Parts: sequence; structure tokens; C-alpha cells
Amino acid sequence: MSDLADVAGQPTSPGAGARRRGRGPAAALLVLLAALTAGAALPVWLRSTGTSALHGEVAVEVTGTQAAPGVVAAALVLLAATAAVGLVGRAGRWVVVVVVAAAGAVVVASAAGAVADAAGAAEAAVAELTGVGVLTAPVEITVWPWAALLAGCADVVAAVVLAALSRSWPQPSRRHASPAVAAAVPQQGAPVDDQAAWDSLTRGDDPT
Repeated sequence: MSDLADVAGQPTSPGAGARRRGRGPAAALLVLLAALTAGAALPVWLRSTGTSALHGEVAVEVTGTQAAPGVVAAALVLLAATAAVGLVGRAGRWVVVVVVAAAGAVVVASAAGAVADAAGAAEAAVAELTGVGVLTAPVEITVWPWAALLAGCADVVAAVVLAALSRSWPQPSRRHASPAVAAAVPQQGAPVDDQAAWDSLTRGDDPT
């Protein structure tokens, strides 16, 4: 009963539980953004036609992974940032924020570049199929480059949100530390016996 009373008597701050759960929503947000970013790169972004000596007119479809490979790379970076959310401390959170913002900027730049040079991306795809990089029809731009552009903007906004949320993140638990590091951390209130004190003195350490 005394143990229960001691536990009940410990002061708890109202926001302690919210702080402990603060990393979970941040990680879930990054996973969602990574999925949306990668999902916008998989469909067809550009359509056109070319000519082939063997098959005549050939339909050409260019996916986002072909037109803007940086979008998929940025999605992988977001997944890596998701893993880092559970490990970094209050100082390392800024690294995560910068990485997420940079990933969003890459997505925006890649999607905008693919739209601006749609003909060039389609010609490269035609040349790969037919050996001649000549288009026989105007390039049709689907909705997916614009979806990727919005996803990149959402990534940048998420970096700002993370910067605000991470102010209440606690330091990571010591259970992730190596045994050597954990053993090196002094235990508060741990008694020092005579043998341990003598061993410390022989090593030149001050046990006090």
C-alpha cells in the first residue's frame, strides 16, 4: 500500500502525457506525406506519340518516376526522417525539420521542372522506345504533376508544423543507449561501498 501511495503522491504535469505522445503524430504525419509524395510519382505524367519504322505511330507515356526522379528520392528521405523522429533530441529535431523542408523543396522543383520541360521529357521517352526523339503530337500533361507539386508544398508546411510540435518533445529514452554508455551514467542516490571507492582510487578517480 505504501508503494501505491508513493506513486499516487508523485507530481505529474498535465502535459506530460501529451509530450510523450508528441513524436507519434509527427512520425505518422511524415509517413503519410511520404506515401502521398511517392504515390503522386507513380502514375503517368505525360502522354504523346512518336513514330517507329517497325510499328508506325507509337503511344508514349511518361511516369513521374521517369520525368521527375527526385520526387521518389524525396519520399525516401521523408521515410528516413520518420525513423529519426523517435531517436533525436531537442537539438536534433532541427535536423529533421531542415531535412523535411529540403525534401519538399526537391519535390516542388522536380515537379515544376517536369511541367516546364514536358516536351523534353516526352522526347527522351520517345527516343528510348523508337530510337528517334521526335514527337508526332503535342504533349498532354496529366493532373499528377500538379498533385506532386501540392505534395511538395505540403512537405514544406509539415516542416513548419514539426518545428512547432517538436518544442515539447522530451529527450529520447536511455534504453536506446549502448550498455557501455548506460553504465557510464551515474545513478542518482546509488550508494558507493568501500571496495568500489578503493577501486576508483587505484584508477586515479575520485569516487566522491
